[in-house]
Amino acid sequence: MSDRVLTLDEFKERPLADWLREAVKRQETLTVRLPEGDIVLIRPAPRLKALPMLEGFVPDGWKEAVYE
Repeated sequence: MSDRVLTLDEFKERPLADWLREAVKRQETLTVRLPEGDIVLIRPAPRLKALPMLEGFVPDGWKEAVYE
């Protein structure tokens, strides 16, 4: 993931939705520096892989067997 550092004034030049879409598309972290010296990080979450399909079956009556 790459990192882009912006000032608050640079960040305000475009709508928030544009910044968010671009961060996800490029998989980059946006660091916004506020005038007071604080920073805000905007980092997209990684995409999760699909769970594998497992072979097997659930036997009839499994639920009743658990409570016996």
